[in-house]
Amino acid sequence: MADNQEQVRVITTIGHVDHGKTTFVDGLLVANNIISARMAGKIRYMDSRDDEQQRGITMESSAVSLRFKMLRDTKGEGSNSSSNYVINLIDTPGHVDFSTEVSAASRLCDGALVLVDVVEGVCTQTITVLRQAWRDRLRPILVINKVDRLVTELKLAPIEAYHHLAQLIEQVNAVMGSFFASERMDDDLRWREARDRRLAERKEKAADEGEDAATANAAAEPENDAFEEKDDEDIYFSPERGNVIFASAIDGWGFRIGKFAQLYAAKLGINEANLRRVLWGDFYLDPKTKRVISFKHLRGRTLKPLFVQFVLDNIWAVYENVILNPNPDKVEKIVQTLNIKILPRDLKSKDTRNLLSLIFSQWLPVSTCTFQAVVDVVPPPSFAQRVRIPKMLHPERHFDDLVNVPPKNKLEEDLYNCCSGPEAFVVAYVSKMFAVSQSELPEHKRKTVTADEMRAKGREAREARLATGAQKTPMPLLLERLPISDTQSSNGAIPVVSKDSSDGEAEVSEDETLLGFARLYSGTITRSTKLYCTLPKYNASLSPSHPSNVKHIAVVDVTALYVMMGRDLVPVERVAAGNVFALAGLGGIVWRNATLCSLSSTSAVGEPGIDNIESAKDCLVNLAGITDQAAPIVRVALEPENPADMPQLIKGLRLLSQADPCVETFQQQTGEYVILTAGELHLERCLKDLRERFAKVAIQASKPIVPFREVAVKGLDMAPPKTKDSPRGTVHGSISQSLVTFTIRAVPLPQTVADFLLSNVSILKRLHREGHAQSRKGGKVHAVPTEEYLTENTANDEIARQATVRPEEFFEALDKLSKDAGGQWVDIADNVWAFGPHHVGPNVLVDRMGGMSTSLRKRSQKMNLLRPDVRSPSDTPEGTTPAASIMGETRHLREFDDCVDTGFQLAAFQGALCAEPMQGMAFFVDSIQVGGESRAADVDNIHSKMAQVTGSLISAVKEACRSGFLDWSPRLMLAMYTCDIQAATDVLGKMYGVVSRRRGRIVSEEMKEGTSFFSIRALLPVVESFGFADEIRKRTSGAASPQLIFSGYETLDQDPFWVPTTEEELEDLGEKADRANLARGYMDAVRKRKGMFVDQKIVEHAEKQRTLKK
Repeated sequence: MADNQEQVRVITTIGHVDHGKTTFVDGLLVANNIISARMAGKIRYMDSRDDEQQRGITMESSAVSLRFKMLRDTKGEGSNSSSNYVINLIDTPGHVDFSTEVSAASRLCDGALVLVDVVEGVCTQTITVLRQAWRDRLRPILVINKVDRLVTELKLAPIEAYHHLAQLIEQVNAVMGSFFASERMDDDLRWREARDRRLAERKEKAADEGEDAATANAAAEPENDAFEEKDDEDIYFSPERGNVIFASAIDGWGFRIGKFAQLYAAKLGINEANLRRVLWGDFYLDPKTKRVISFKHLRGRTLKPLFVQFVLDNIWAVYENVILNPNPDKVEKIVQTLNIKILPRDLKSKDTRNLLSLIFSQWLPVSTCTFQAVVDVVPPPSFAQRVRIPKMLHPERHFDDLVNVPPKNKLEEDLYNCCSGPEAFVVAYVSKMFAVSQSELPEHKRKTVTADEMRAKGREAREARLATGAQKTPMPLLLERLPISDTQSSNGAIPVVSKDSSDGEAEVSEDETLLGFARLYSGTITRSTKLYCTLPKYNASLSPSHPSNVKHIAVVDVTALYVMMGRDLVPVERVAAGNVFALAGLGGIVWRNATLCSLSSTSAVGEPGIDNIESAKDCLVNLAGITDQAAPIVRVALEPENPADMPQLIKGLRLLSQADPCVETFQQQTGEYVILTAGELHLERCLKDLRERFAKVAIQASKPIVPFREVAVKGLDMAPPKTKDSPRGTVHGSISQSLVTFTIRAVPLPQTVADFLLSNVSILKRLHREGHAQSRKGGKVHAVPTEEYLTENTANDEIARQATVRPEEFFEALDKLSKDAGGQWVDIADNVWAFGPHHVGPNVLVDRMGGMSTSLRKRSQKMNLLRPDVRSPSDTPEGTTPAASIMGETRHLREFDDCVDTGFQLAAFQGALCAEPMQGMAFFVDSIQVGGESRAADVDNIHSKMAQVTGSLISAVKEACRSGFLDWSPRLMLAMYTCDIQAATDVLGKMYGVVSRRRGRIVSEEMKEGTSFFSIRALLPVVESFGFADEIRKRTSGAASPQLIFSGYETLDQDPFWVPTTEEELEDLGEKADRANLARGYMDAVRKRKGMFVDQKIVEHAEKQRTLKK
């Protein structure tokens, strides 16, 4: 660990899967003698799991601390000064299933090595990780990896390779430019809104002061208020700026153009800085004048660019004479020219790959180049935290509003400056938890005794023998003194039983220990200290003793501190600010991420009482803010093969949920235990961990449970409406003895309104959350039987969408869209009763009775939710009814509001086709009537049987909504994957065959210029995707590997209840409809899985068997 923050760098490796991140890190580990140079690229040291080694991909992010000594020229003194740097590096996965690991790692880092395969180019995950780095304001370094493929596979000439590299850098810069343009558009919108507000305030002020003041303000506006443009030069990658590395990780070489500028500056007599600026680009060396000229001065001559002539030609020559056409004589000349030392046996060896690595590792070592780039480009923590910490403290504010903002208090001052003094506040952020086997902890490992230690122990024994006068020490006693085991270390064993969790239960893990993956932003942490722990739901704007905050603050005891060295852990006594480390003692308290705080490294932290918390309120802060990149979409129900092992399974699921930042585990209402994962590969890893590490019992997993959506459309040939003389979708319902009768009408929402609701689900969640909290504060608790299950035990399988409007403008935008739709939709914004399912979905319950004020818009205005604009006083307050004819029965109708709402929520959550959520439906409540002919007697009967009436009404409303839905033409919506595949020309046909067999469709195909590879994008149903990756690899012999990313839902335009009826259909398909109904098959499969009734014939074309007697 380094104490000087100026000599610390924290970086991560990010990129697409199979672009060489872990192999690249192997080359850096060689420089620290962690692995041998011969094993670099083969051992993949950072992949510590067995399944990672077998599959060849990274599944968990892991960290390592590397040391680097850099020599700098001291100008004017003629000597060199050396500086020792510590580089904390986190290697992350590239597979889309594990993109949450990238989010957790980037939160801890200041810079990023963005690796791009030179042949495959910019892929989907490349854009995703670049966007993540942009959001977290990491300083990126572009690493163009696998440059050797241009020589060995594509057989490109150096000039062709140069144009290929230039085009690749332009593609990456285009992605960065798109991020900048999007942000500037948001800035422009915010600036215009702020200007309009200022102008409105000036007009109001001018109206009071007089016309002259208004004229003066209008004249001063253009001068004082102008949109400030920003320079985007520093966001792009450019080799001459030193933020681009050309590398081949498998061969162990890498360089920046500054390396060759340094080599050729003395030979050409050109200043090194000037040569660095012209070594990349359209610059040429005039052979006559020996001067560098630009493209304009070529005058028809065919000269090679400087980068080709001085860099690529030399690298191509090495490959040509070592690998492609081995020439020992030329290899010896190359070795002599480069002034490197190669043993004669290596020069004569037939292992040309090893010889190539030996030459390049001495000529262009990848570690030296990378470390220099990291030190030059990535800022130290003391500088980087001034840029990144303000956004972490105020995530709701924009970056531009936080630039050059001075610290407001001591906490912010310590965080901005990365202070590590004894009086500095201690703030550490735990980005994730990870599980480590007890046997892998340093305290439980057998310590190897070196020969020097054995000799030292022998000398100590002899000295002790001479001092005590003993003649001879028995050999067994001497062996007992040798520390062959370090099980009793100074920091003690990790406790097996963790602290009580939030639900009051103790988590017992005999073999696995949970450690926190953290970074210290200020202060110093020592072992055996206590810290305050603020959980992700802690609200820093409220007092720590506030009732909503007390339950999100705990005290943790740091039992051990470790430096992470890949698969190994090194115990340390203290950690200074700016470093990445692991700590023990968080099990049972921290679920996935948290913030650790203390007033100083020496202050004592008491038990979590109100007095202690108030005394430490100045140091309490919440830095949690990770968003999942991959939406968990694959569900699997689990059960142990032996029912007696259920407690072990539950304990294992709890540990798995803590150790994996992306997995979700919960218990369904049916009692099944379900895990929700990001994809098929992620599911396999979770099941393996449960069976072998966490639960250690035999587990049976169901077939993957894929979500569907149910939607209704207006079909061409629909059956007549179910209710005569009424609009389609109208259903008249009642409960027993017609105590309550009602009319509900189901209508599909206009597509624009449905899309608007889907895009602004976050606003609906906030509206429901604030309304629920307000009603509780007012003493009203709405009794919705399944509310807790729907909101807490149902995982989110929607993709994350950004709101299209501001929260306070939601109802105004909905009103505008409904008026554009016209007809019956004109006034639904004022009459929306509720959204569903879960009160946040894309379905609407609309009040058409006119006499009751159930308008969600008016209720939100009354409770001041979403901070809406002030409405006109002509609006009818909630609880009053302008219609005098129903004044007497309003009180009784209000008692059933929650019943109607709950019935709608249940119907929207479990649709009529296969109990999947509905989407894009509106349900109009046209009438509710209490009692029949003898109304007074019925009202008394209702009050005597209120519980029975309430349950019956909920069920009746739910069935009425479902029946109205089926009056239209129902459709299923399939969850879809976007499938990106890179494949060579010779396997395209096989790949297309696999996609078509799984009912996918090709969206686009594009050939990579200068290569024989195609980039194909397809849409594939999630329900058909299981086993897709394995099948496509088998069919193409490993030449194609797909990346599947959840992209939302798509309507399957096929009626599940369709049967042939017309003469043409009967003639073509027959009475049995020989062509299978795909939607019906999906629907029946889901109904069968859920135990619902399936209308199918078990036996078809059966005949009675005759028994013939002889």
